[in-house]
Amino acid sequence: MKSPSLNSAVPSGAAAATGGALRSGDPGAALLPAGLVSFKTSPNSEFLINLDQGACALRRVKRMKRSVWGSGHLHAIPMPGFRPGIAWFVTPTYADEDGWQANHIADATERYRRWCIARGYPCKYTWVAEIQPGRAMRTGKEVVHYHLIAWLPPKVLMPKWDVKAGRRLAFWPHGMTNTQIARAGVGYLMKYLSKLGEFSHFPKGLRLYGIGGLNAAARNVRTWLNLPEWAKRSFGVGDLIRKSNRLVVRATGEVLSSPYLVSLLPGALILRTIAPIPEAFHSGPYSTYPQAVIGG
Repeated sequence: MKSPSLNSAVPSGAAAATGGALRSGDPGAALLPAGLVSFKTSPNSEFLINLDQGACALRRVKRMKRSVWGSGHLHAIPMPGFRPGIAWFVTPTYADEDGWQANHIADATERYRRWCIARGYPCKYTWVAEIQPGRAMRTGKEVVHYHLIAWLPPKVLMPKWDVKAGRRLAFWPHGMTNTQIARAGVGYLMKYLSKLGEFSHFPKGLRLYGIGGLNAAARNVRTWLNLPEWAKRSFGVGDLIRKSNRLVVRATGEVLSSPYLVSLLPGALILRTIAPIPEAFHSGPYSTYPQAVIGG
């Protein structure tokens, strides 16, 4: 096992923002691969992964939770020399139950991005989609709405997303929006994500979340959170890159081999360990790669 040179992936004072020492139950903690209950270090241990629609949807939601949790805390870290931004909570909803289209949220965030750029503000946001339970029960339809948190400089007011102002078009012309300061920060989004797991059917083409405004180093941290657990146990933020769907060690060019042999069954996968699983020697994001430092 290699010994890490701990160059923190988070600047001094920001460890709390990314969770510090992550607990096993935290969404951003070093989680097990989707569908696995525990790790065995001995070869020939086997695990079954269910591939039915409900199980796949739940794994999709788990991956999303890690990305949303990580991005929300990374967004909250202030740039050096600047005060922390204020988090605003925006809820775009549809007036028409059949009004959803896949491009609507992308168009809205693009209009918001242009509004920020025109005023010299950083455009940092994270949004999640939610299937509205009440409407789903009343109509039998998968009626979508969105929850978004965006960070603006102190004393800057978030514009109403459903209101046209002068020459500026409404960011969200498809219904109503609710806007307020998000006192609970990313906790707001995690609350709604906890309900998303109740649904296994989503409209075709629905993106479950979106993130904008992370710098390159912060994107490396978010990517690391979603790496396979066996890779995170040996490599830190920025140490690995993806090439042709393979994990490659940045420093050496070595292509990593999975410690699992995968066999396909009808409706399931069987994973058998063919190499020992490394023991974890860290409790959260770290890096041996200097450029992975946020803001560097």
